[in-house]
Amino acid sequence: MATVAASTSGCLSSSQSFSCTSLEIGSGRPAEVSAVITGRRRPLVRLMEGVGPRRGRGSVAPRAALSSSVAGEAAGFAEKAATKLEEVDFEKLAEELEAASPLVIIDKALDLFGNDIAIAFSGAEDVALIEYAWLTGRPFRVFSLDTGRLNPETYQFFDAVEKHYNIRIEYVFPEAVEVQGLVRNKGLFSFYEDGHEECCRVRKVRPLRKALKGLRAWITGQRKDQSPGTRASIPVVQVDPSFEGVDGGAGSLIKWNPVANVQGGDIWNLLRIMNVPVNSLHSQGYVSIGCEPCTRPVLPWQHEREGRWWWEDAKSKECGLHKGNISEDEATPKTGNGAGPAAADLFDAPGIVNLSRPGIENLLKIGGRKEPWIVVLYAPWCSFCQEMEGSYVELAQKLAGSGIKVAKFRADGDRKQFADRELQLGSFPTILFFPKHTARPVKYPTEKRGLDSLLAFVNALS
Repeated sequence: MATVAASTSGCLSSSQSFSCTSLEIGSGRPAEVSAVITGRRRPLVRLMEGVGPRRGRGSVAPRAALSSSVAGEAAGFAEKAATKLEEVDFEKLAEELEAASPLVIIDKALDLFGNDIAIAFSGAEDVALIEYAWLTGRPFRVFSLDTGRLNPETYQFFDAVEKHYNIRIEYVFPEAVEVQGLVRNKGLFSFYEDGHEECCRVRKVRPLRKALKGLRAWITGQRKDQSPGTRASIPVVQVDPSFEGVDGGAGSLIKWNPVANVQGGDIWNLLRIMNVPVNSLHSQGYVSIGCEPCTRPVLPWQHEREGRWWWEDAKSKECGLHKGNISEDEATPKTGNGAGPAAADLFDAPGIVNLSRPGIENLLKIGGRKEPWIVVLYAPWCSFCQEMEGSYVELAQKLAGSGIKVAKFRADGDRKQFADRELQLGSFPTILFFPKHTARPVKYPTEKRGLDSLLAFVNALS
């Protein structure tokens, strides 16, 4: 049975603070707080006495500063809350809430954890989590990771959300020394060359880990339809498999995914109906929004995750914040020999030569070729390779009889290290043109892989 360590819930945490309202400290009775937002009066939120005044943004007086009578009351409340949480079987609760609405799930989360839980807000359509939390009528907290590389529109959106709900978002920042070391050693855009994992680890994963150490639970906007290959098994609530909470150790943090079973279209219906502010980047074609250098708009027929880290393999579309929810088998299902994911081969068409490793090695060695070659380095499981199959087959048909050879080379599995080292493979697909009289191949430089773009590339170098 999955359980969590004892917790204080409600308003009397010694180290955490409410972010949902300005606190008014009464003299012997609960304070009542209300907010008027965009012409609508927000429901009254009743807060228990004993919460200290704010010291700057999002801090409360330490427990030692509370009166002995209030401290005694807080201890009794904590003991009752601990007993309440120790009795919760979160695996069973996940089954019970599997078909529940996000509103019901978030209400349950806030009821169980009070001030020891917070919403993780990325600045995208997960603003729906904040709307659901407000609709419960309970106090809630919100935090965001400020990586220092977000779009200006995202910062403006944060400000709009704070004003709309009369809250203060608890911003979490990376360690300046770590960022400085990364940038000085590798430059501002090293992730384009060696992958995004290191930058995400410094700017996102480690700051998140530090923030979660002050909580007992958190709420995320993960949905199964965001990345069907890697997020298909997300439960609505779970013992967090990757991070630790305030008590430390395995099982000390609970992760709530209240919109796991909700479709993206339904999220947007809520935002429109409830007149919730949204990030202006959405109107510019952005669906999944992250850091500015690593996010771009997507076309209507593309999946939302294709706008993230587009220069990398399709299986790498995660930053590490939800690593515990990603099954390696789901992300990269292997064939029996371990050569790569099981998928039908691509580019099987007349006029396309299937190069073996010795074949492409010979092509690299030949300085004075009799004819030029264009070669696609691919992996059958890669969605980007699958999408360009049609245009590449058309290219082979157009070049038939022109003297230009069209070929393919499968570069995943045990061939990938060779392709990385010798063939400039940075991501799938990579397209190389081997000129007639030059040994060094020329790498196709753009993400536009339509027939016209490919023909223009070939014609420019032929």
